Amino acid sequence: MTLSMEKQKRLHFDVMNVGLRAQATAIGLVQLCIELRNANVLDEPALERIKDAIANEVSVAAPRRTSLQTYRDEIKVRLDQLFGGEQQVGSAEALSFGAQPDP
Repeated sequence: MTLSMEKQKRLHFDVMNVGLRAQATAIGLVQLCIELRNANVLDEPALERIKDAIANEVSVAAPRRTSLQTYRDEIKVRLDQLFGGEQQVGSAEALSFGAQPDP
């Protein structure tokens, strides 16, 4: 399912209005996907579509100082790590949209 940016924004605000932005919900989704993949119920293309939907949603709120594609690519890498279930993601400070370290 690929949504236009306008439809993605509408979905973003609808989900926010319902209150589904909680970390507990996100963690539950990640764990559910890991369990379904491990049980061979969810295949890799389906998992990629789920991660794409999440990356699209997160990209709606991309900071203006970074390119949308760079932001989305970094989110996708982190989602790959989260959904892998084994690798720690680390601090958001490592991302280009996080706080920049002093030179």
